[in-house]
Amino acid sequence: MPVDAEDTNTRAWQIYGQRQLARAYTPPVPERLSWTPWEGIGPGAEVLGDVTGRRILDIGSGAGHHAVHLAQAHGARVTGIELSPTQHERAVSAHADVDGVEFVQADVAEYLGGAEPFDAAYAIGTLAFIDPHRSLPALRDGLRPGAPLILSLLHTDLHGRGPSTAVAPRKQTILLRDEPPLPTQMWVLAPQLWEDLLTEYGFRVEAIDLFPHPGKNAAVIQQLIRARRLPDRPTRVTSQPRSTRPPAAHAAVGVGAILLGEQGILLGQHRRGTLELPGGSVEAAGESFEDAVVRELAEETGLTARTRNVELLGTLVDHVEGVLRVTVGALVHAWQGQPATQPGESVGDWAWYPLDQLPDGLFVCSAQILTAWRPDLPIDHPPAHYTRFAFDQSPRREAVT
Repeated sequence: MPVDAEDTNTRAWQIYGQRQLARAYTPPVPERLSWTPWEGIGPGAEVLGDVTGRRILDIGSGAGHHAVHLAQAHGARVTGIELSPTQHERAVSAHADVDGVEFVQADVAEYLGGAEPFDAAYAIGTLAFIDPHRSLPALRDGLRPGAPLILSLLHTDLHGRGPSTAVAPRKQTILLRDEPPLPTQMWVLAPQLWEDLLTEYGFRVEAIDLFPHPGKNAAVIQQLIRARRLPDRPTRVTSQPRSTRPPAAHAAVGVGAILLGEQGILLGQHRRGTLELPGGSVEAAGESFEDAVVRELAEETGLTARTRNVELLGTLVDHVEGVLRVTVGALVHAWQGQPATQPGESVGDWAWYPLDQLPDGLFVCSAQILTAWRPDLPIDHPPAHYTRFAFDQSPRREAVT
């Protein structure tokens, strides 16, 4: 990483602000918060939740028009943090007297080190100009547990160049009408990489959406990441085997399915007491993993799904008393029906559990699948060797502990 990447960006935004001040240009306060450069594309302020009376941080607030909208239209108490003195001057000169808004000229990471934690934070196109290894831990410390963090970031640029798969900045430019472009260094990262970074620094990613430019021949794509700050010291959730006796040695591969609904994930109770994901063994007669997930889901819960809505996550391998156990985790994106106990099945009493209120006593295989899917989940279990399915690149192997 170039050591002067952020310095390059600081200079670029200083010049940008000077040019806009010289033009006496102030963007209008929008009627609706937009996370993309294109009006009417994507959601609005509702992704922040109810912000009435809450302290909200606008990261890289620029001319201040987004902060003013949240204060005036939604009753938020917004702090606009801006490193560039000229950008800060634009905001103050236009909106200094707006109730519910304050503008601070400072580095966001340094500012958060001494600020009272905020109830939510957002950045519209700005966080990519800061090293995420510096900004994300500061944001975690600067937000209350459970606070949303909403990030709008570049995914594909004007030249059709997609995101990077390494955490390093690359050359981009800031465009300004009738003026030469300004060189910058931006962290334009793939969605999975952003998710990995946010997970590493104490956030849970709830959704990532891609919004293409509405023009037919335009290549630009913007990504919108919705994350939430995790609790400081999450209570560890326990896992356990179904029995103290080792399993009988046999050749079988099991599947476990994650269904994430509005009320949480679906778990059922095994007759031996463990709480488990829907799943079971793959049949020997050439059954695919996807088919096994659909069949087991119907047999155990009564829910129906299609194989096209089954996403295979990866393979988990562990040893139990010398017996090799192989489990394939899967994420089911759509289904029909209501889960119910099925006659003759060993797992029933199906219920939905919020991710931050998972019960103790998870079946070991289910616990391993869940932490392979979401490493931030505070679940204890025996380690397993995890190989992620990746059909367009080499598998990534890791230990799930």
